[in-house]
Amino acid sequence: MPLDLLVGQKMEIILRFLVLIFLLNASLRCIAQAKVLHYDFVLKEAKFTKLCSTKSILTVNGTFPGPTIRVNKGDTAFVTVHNQGKYGVTIHWHGVRQPRNPWSDGPENITQCPIPPKTSFTQEIIFSAEEGTLWWHAHSDWTRATVHGAIIISPAPNTTYPFPKPYAEETIILGEWYKGDVMAIIDEALATGGDPNVSDAFTINGQPGDLYNCSSATTYSLKVDSGKTYLLRIINSIMNEEQFFGIAKHKLKLVATDASYTKQITADYLMISPGQTMDVLLTANQSPSRYYIVSTPFADSTAPFDNSTTTAILQYNGNYKPPSSIPFPTLPTYNNKTAAENFTKRLRSLASKAHPVNVPRSITRRIFITVSVNQIYCPSASCSGPDGNRLSASLNNISFQTPTIDILQAYYRNLPKVYLSNFPTQPPYYFNFTGDVGNNTIYPSLGTKALLVNYNDAVEIVYQGTNVGAAENHPMHLHGYSFYVVGTGSGNFNNKTDPKSYNLIDPPEVNTVGVPKNGWVTIRFIADNPGVWFMHCHLERHASWGMNTVLIVKNGRTNATSIRPPPKYMPPCSKS
Repeated sequence: MPLDLLVGQKMEIILRFLVLIFLLNASLRCIAQAKVLHYDFVLKEAKFTKLCSTKSILTVNGTFPGPTIRVNKGDTAFVTVHNQGKYGVTIHWHGVRQPRNPWSDGPENITQCPIPPKTSFTQEIIFSAEEGTLWWHAHSDWTRATVHGAIIISPAPNTTYPFPKPYAEETIILGEWYKGDVMAIIDEALATGGDPNVSDAFTINGQPGDLYNCSSATTYSLKVDSGKTYLLRIINSIMNEEQFFGIAKHKLKLVATDASYTKQITADYLMISPGQTMDVLLTANQSPSRYYIVSTPFADSTAPFDNSTTTAILQYNGNYKPPSSIPFPTLPTYNNKTAAENFTKRLRSLASKAHPVNVPRSITRRIFITVSVNQIYCPSASCSGPDGNRLSASLNNISFQTPTIDILQAYYRNLPKVYLSNFPTQPPYYFNFTGDVGNNTIYPSLGTKALLVNYNDAVEIVYQGTNVGAAENHPMHLHGYSFYVVGTGSGNFNNKTDPKSYNLIDPPEVNTVGVPKNGWVTIRFIADNPGVWFMHCHLERHASWGMNTVLIVKNGRTNATSIRPPPKYMPPCSKS
């Protein structure tokens, strides 16, 4: 062998070895820098005065919204929930992947039973690939209306944002306020079969804003310095309405959604669904003054909704004459479906070397799910829903029935008669989903059915909205995963022509996606997180009516690809 070739081969081996050592050191450095943090969440009743009246609500640590969890990418947090409330509650860490750890995911009677009053439960929150803004919330009935807060995941040490570091950051949580008792509202609706009462006000960081009675003095104010750029972490925690959001005379530059970076989008408004988070850059580049921050509902349905407006104030620091009237942003009208879809269609993953995408190309498991609002027949028209029936909802015409023993425990311990593993991978029969559906699919079947997939399956799910009942946009959320939204469209999905329009290069990676009214959306992901994971509509009334199922991802062949053993203590189930 020529000497120069031999030297070249040796140099290549040495270089490869040095690269390996560098990567190993970098990995060890990341492991060494990852922190373990501890939080205490005390669930308790606290009194708040809003909209001219005072009432007691369930809170965490006495605040509304609740406390913020702050971590770096790769950290682990242990949160001990002390339930000092009146009834059992669970807490869910929305959008956190929780690798191999469904035991701490939190949905009631799916991965655990409620934490009983006067007891505590410690949950281990494992942060892995997420970077950006997520949130936590109660996952029992409608308790998340007041029990929720932000999760801020900063870049790992020695790394930074894929954009210039902002001067400061602020969290903006979109919520709502009910004058009545939230649990009583949903209990009555489920008892009568009718629609639940809508909220009485929307809120920004817990405050309704000055368009509501008795609310001007407490309107939230965001103070900024002229010329500076701020990172706004926006969370939609609202129960049943998607939202348009904007700030008068200021552009919003979207840089991330659901803790995944995006190509930057400059917009006059956002459309953000319940469950979603969006990180935006705001540059204070207008004349020093005061400007309205506004959030209004997007509702493209005939179903009742809260058609009110919440406000906050963007206030420049410094000395200037206050305006005689504060500028107000122009947002789309409440039913502007085109405006909502035009914003959503612009979302793209950053897809850079530091933040790559891994879109499955060769699909091994295809699933087609119809999403519908239904009815359950009531004898003698004795219920308060349409035609005297009970309102219901379904996936593939199955309305989910929540068991009394959590499905994770039943799966892990092979407990019989808790759930069935035969959730269908396609609807019971095909029809004109988005046209004249007649009465053929109004009445769903009832059941507790899970969808099983193999470890490492490349999964594609097409969600098909239907014109059954009150058609509208449905924000579908999958626990334990982020997924790529590779396609969306109106009308009935065509499995021959519509896949040709898929974006497999830089689709957005999210954990919650809106299924368009009378349209479809396709998602893809690799099923590499074994466990029991809830899949449901994040409009809370639809989840209460059964628009849910459970995805069970089987174990791989090794311990490292299998569900972790359960912790020593789990909250007891009533019939376990």
